[in-house]
Amino acid sequence: MTVEETIELAGLRVIAVGDANADTVVVLLHGFQMEPADLAPFAHSLGTGARFLFPEAPLAAQPRGRAWWHIDAAQRDAAIAKGPRDFAVQHPPDLPAARARLNALLDAIVAPRVFVGGFSQGGMLVCDTLLRTPRKVDGVLLLSASRIAFSEWGPFLEAGNLRDVRVLVSHGKTDPDLAFSTGIALRDQLDAAGARVTWVEFESGHEIPLVVWRAIRKFVR
Repeated sequence: MTVEETIELAGLRVIAVGDANADTVVVLLHGFQMEPADLAPFAHSLGTGARFLFPEAPLAAQPRGRAWWHIDAAQRDAAIAKGPRDFAVQHPPDLPAARARLNALLDAIVAPRVFVGGFSQGGMLVCDTLLRTPRKVDGVLLLSASRIAFSEWGPFLEAGNLRDVRVLVSHGKTDPDLAFSTGIALRDQLDAAGARVTWVEFESGHEIPLVVWRAIRKFVR
């Protein structure tokens, strides 16, 4: 069994899976109403030799889990009832604070190879942060995510902050939360910005199925 421990990094509780001296570190942010423990079990079976870090978002979500920025659960449920969404037009007031949290976490990580990714809300935060703050990473994992605050992205896309960076983008064709078209839009935008995009689509919904975990394993290796 791969070693698992709970540590604190940059003020965040983090579930760490794997050898602390591993050459490769994979940071993976959970989504809204989730917790690190929802994702950590998968790291045990991937067999990448990497150390996986699953940070806990700083905000409590209702009725369960955590959040990287505040989302009203009732309003969210009402919006989903109208059909899958696209977050590109949204500008959460506490998104800048979430970016600062993630940047502080990444500043605290020292390893020869670093991959950064996230699922859903976590993926949005990762993409938005890496676009705005040039940082050397060996790969980016955007799992069932969306563009966010997209009207602000123009200068960062033109600056080429993700040019030549390897990016894995995955999305489910029947995602009831974030529309499949939002995943395609994210993929195409990053491709146009010069990122080296690997696209993984799957038949199910808002989740990380086995086909995506296998793609992550191949991508990190």
